[in-house]
Amino acid sequence: MINFSKLSEHAALIEIDNPPANALGRAAREAFHAHLDVAEQDGDIRALVITGSGRAFCSGDDLKEQEAASRDGLEARKTQLAEFAGVIARIESFRLPVIAAVNGFCLGGGLELALAADIRIAAYEASFVCAGVNVGLMASVWRLPRLIGVARAKHMLLTGSPVEAETAERFGLVTAVYKPDILLNEAATLAARIAGRAPLSVEAAKRMAGRALELSREEADEAGRQELEVLVASADHAEALAAFREKRVPVFRRK
Repeated sequence: MINFSKLSEHAALIEIDNPPANALGRAAREAFHAHLDVAEQDGDIRALVITGSGRAFCSGDDLKEQEAASRDGLEARKTQLAEFAGVIARIESFRLPVIAAVNGFCLGGGLELALAADIRIAAYEASFVCAGVNVGLMASVWRLPRLIGVARAKHMLLTGSPVEAETAERFGLVTAVYKPDILLNEAATLAARIAGRAPLSVEAAKRMAGRALELSREEADEAGRQELEVLVASADHAEALAAFREKRVPVFRRK
């Protein structure tokens, strides 16, 4: 249902394999969290790729479970929504950088999952749908405008119409589009590149970039100063300087 594997020494893959549309129902969410625990606790893993199997990336929550929860009452429905939101929030705040390799349909909560990642790349066959208005709900109203701008976000949010991969790249929703047979290889290459940088620096840059639109210049300067005080004293920074002096590739140890 949710597969976990290593792409390389320092990069891991989570694949959603829940046909036909790779929904993240309750059991899938629990497995997803378990795999995130493994990735976070493995000191060798420095980057994570998330993708889907078959023709879908992710369709969000399981509609059958949503219907069942609705029959059980409003509180059950609220609980289910909160559980799904918990997965999204965890991806967004995850210590490791996360790449979404969007291989196919990316719908509703699946789009939220992709938006919570740090980087999104896509196959040419991928399509992105803000499906909330199609099922009497809403999603992506906070993340999407910050990523692609209010006007383009409203076009997607209010119409519920599919946006194809090349348009998504033009919007800035994804940073690159590839043929489907090389998408995962490209994601692995990108993950390896990130994993080859100084890990503490990558994590600090992720934290700061995630707050960039919400901090004043003064707040950002202070937060950046605090991060740099840690980084400048790190063994990895000393290793980078030594490697530069000795004309060799640095070996970072997240210390």
